[in-house]
Order: sequence, then structure tokens, then C-alpha cells
Amino acid sequence: MSQPKPENLKRLNWPLMENNIDRQDLDTLVEYLQQDDPRLTAGSQVQQFEEQWSKWLGTRYSVFVNSGSSANLLSMSVLRETLGTGEVIVPPLTWVSDIGSVLHCGFKPIFADIDPKTLGMSTDAILDSISSETKAVFLTHILGYNALTPKLLKELKQKNILLIEDVCESHGATFNNQKLGSFGWMSNFSFYYAHHMSTIEGGMVSTNDPHTYEMLRMYRSHGMVREAKFESTRSRYKEMHDDLNPNFIFAYPGYNMRSSELNAVLGQAQLKKLDTNNKTRTENLKLFLDNLNPDLYRTDFITEGSSNYALTLVIRNPDFAYAKKVENLLNDLGVEYRRGTSGGGNQLRQPYLRKILGNEAHQDFPETEHIHFFGFYIGNYPNLPKEKIIRLTRALNSLSA
Repeated sequence: MSQPKPENLKRLNWPLMENNIDRQDLDTLVEYLQQDDPRLTAGSQVQQFEEQWSKWLGTRYSVFVNSGSSANLLSMSVLRETLGTGEVIVPPLTWVSDIGSVLHCGFKPIFADIDPKTLGMSTDAILDSISSETKAVFLTHILGYNALTPKLLKELKQKNILLIEDVCESHGATFNNQKLGSFGWMSNFSFYYAHHMSTIEGGMVSTNDPHTYEMLRMYRSHGMVREAKFESTRSRYKEMHDDLNPNFIFAYPGYNMRSSELNAVLGQAQLKKLDTNNKTRTENLKLFLDNLNPDLYRTDFITEGSSNYALTLVIRNPDFAYAKKVENLLNDLGVEYRRGTSGGGNQLRQPYLRKILGNEAHQDFPETEHIHFFGFYIGNYPNLPKEKIIRLTRALNSLSA
């Protein structure tokens, strides 16, 4: 018997991404460039953006860098400088740079499976992975969902284990009415093209700890002490190393992760619209989940406080034939998607980790394995027509298992 055709098969022409930078943002940038002698390298605009971001997020300090991946690497470098190497608990479902930064800085990644209702690491899986060598938990908030729990925060505090939050896909999401990224020792954000807001390329590291803030600033710019914010820090190094030119004292083997004034100007313009845009993104997610058939797809995600980055489509039961039907439907409708959601699914299946952990390690994470084969994400942005969302859910629901 032939498969009945889903309704509304007229193409939706739904791209995965749309540019967040609009004409108003570009006009702001043009106006800045039309000054008599606009500064282009990092300066006062970067500082203003950092201060505005900290105020919006609810942290004391922020350091603007050239990408979210740089934010990851910067954070792991400061962790290594602070505590030495050891183990860092990481998710198997995340972007490659999270795990890459752990490896680059000499830590051993310890993986904890995900909670299917948040796509972030399960609290119990994290706590079961803690050992005497654990230096930090590097927690990714996936696609706008919150992965924090009261139990996790309490246990990490009692065990004196640092929390680092990756919020690159979850700008503005909250836990207990407090923004994600303001709970951890450090937090990372990305301002890539398709994220909640964009600086073309860019990222941020935020913290409440002044010493960590100083290290981040120095590491960002070659490890130079002159990049320290506080005069007391610069004076201390100058007194300790009076044989060195104070303009060229390198406290750490740092990087060049600086961004520019132009990126910061865009960031300030984008930040003004972030909360409004996030509200629309969240409405889109609710409409999508509310109209999916829960017998066919997972709709029971914990959405309280979420700030959706991309619509989450997860087939309820592990069925490869049905997953193929879903992929064919999305292709027929012109709906761009990514299978495996964040980062392409289970990172332990990737060549760079197979070389380290072998070819079978991915099997130890069944929840992530389900997302790898039966999870998809679809573009979500403020100007996405609601009518397209309804048409897509109807077509998905009309597929028979």
C-alpha cells in the first residue's frame, strides 16, 4: 500500500539561518565609521559593550573576544592556570570547541549523558562522574534550554567543584528567574551569525571574580600585564620584574583573541533588541511543540525560562525508517535542518575522539545516541512566519510511523 502524501506539500523555503544584523544595525556602524578618525582596533567601544553585557547578564565583569570558540579556549586556559590539569566533565552533545578546548589545555574530558527533557547533561550523570581529579563541570545549555538544577548547584558548591557555563546557544534563558551564564565561575557566549544576537564573529566570557577577570584580560592579549584592568595588578608585576619594560611583561603564554571596535558597535546595537527578539523566538518554540503530535515526537521538553535558538524536532521512538521519512519530508518542503541537533550529535562518534577513546565509547551514552539519529533542529528567528510553523507541524503529523 502506498504511503499517503502529507498535506500542504507546497515548499516552505525555510532556511536554517537568517541574518540577525539588519539595516538599522548597519546604519549605526556606518555612522560610527563616518567620524573624522574612528578607532578600529579594540578600545572604548569594546569596553562599553563589555559593561553593557555585564549589566544585562547580571555579572560583574565580561571580556569580549573574537569568537565563542575563543571564549571556550580562554576559559579552559584560565582554569588550567588556576587549578592545574585534571578532569573536566563535558557533554557528548555539544559544539566541538567545548571539548576541543578541554583537550588543547591538557585536561581529560569525562563525559556525562544528557537529560532528554533539556538536552543538557543530566544532573545525576554529572554527579556520578565526579572524581578526586575533577577540576570543573563544563555545562552546555543546548538550543536555549536550561540544564541547571538546584541539586547540581548545591552538590558542586559542597564539593568545591567549579562550574563553567557554555551559553552560546541560550542567550537570555533563565533558571529561577536568573539568567544563565550568571551562575558559574565563568560563562561563555557566542555572537556568531545565526545566534540570538550577532557581532558577525565574536564571543564573551563573563565572571564575578576579579582575579579571574584580570587573567582573562591578559590571556586575551598575549598574556600582557598592561592589559590588566586594575592598577594594583600592573604595579605588582612591575615591582616583581623591574628588569622588564613594563609595557612588555608577559604573565601568561596567552593568545590574540581581541575583537574590534566595529564588532563592539554592532554588539551594542544588537543587545538593544535581544530581549524582544528572544520573546518571539520563545513564542515560536511553544507554537511548534504545542502543535506536534506527542505520540510521534517528543514535546515534553522543560521550556520554563528557555530562550530558543532553533526548533527542536525529536522523533519519540527509535525508528530509522520513520527518521528517513522525516528527512525526505523536510527536503521536499524546502526546510533546512541539521540532524543530531547541536554539533552534529554524539561527539564521541567524531574522528578526533575516536582516536582517543576508541570506536565503541559512543555506545555508553544512549540518550545522546537517540538524539544523534532521531533528533533534528530547524531554524528559528524573530521574523519566521507563524503560518509556516503550523504548516510544517501538520505535515509532520501526517506522516505515519
